[in-house]
Amino acid sequence: MSINVNIFRKFGQRKRKMDIISQLQEQVNTIAALSFNIIGTLQRDAPPVRLSPNYPEPPKNANDTEETTNLAEQPKTMSSELVKAAKQFDVLVAAIPLSDGDDEAAQLKRIAELQNKFTGQAENDAIGQELQKQLDAAEKELKQVQELFSQATDNCLNLRRPE
Repeated sequence: MSINVNIFRKFGQRKRKMDIISQLQEQVNTIAALSFNIIGTLQRDAPPVRLSPNYPEPPKNANDTEETTNLAEQPKTMSSELVKAAKQFDVLVAAIPLSDGDDEAAQLKRIAELQNKFTGQAENDAIGQELQKQLDAAEKELKQVQELFSQATDNCLNLRRPE
């Protein structure tokens, strides 16, 4: 009974880790969208500026006073949303459970295990290629045997002696 409970606990921890990772990805997407919107809004709403004294003065808008009051509030709202999203990201990062304790040696051990798995994958690929070569050679030999068998059966059916 205790084994099953431990299995479920480990599964629950993995599921929670995956949920946190998914939440982190979602939060990164939120931060990116907010940043994109902030930059776009700043570009769209920035007042026109004369680039050089040689150019004429930029045209003024008729609704300039109403837009200025709206524009003054937008950066505050957008920046507070961005700060909230960044804080939520920090909370999610802090919630990621550390594996194998806090010590650096355990973390290095885990990294080495993961690297060995990756190296094992390369070895598996090499073995797979070797097996594929052997399979190709076996198929070629099978075709030769089938051809010889076909010739032998033809000779038997025609009552000819093998040459």
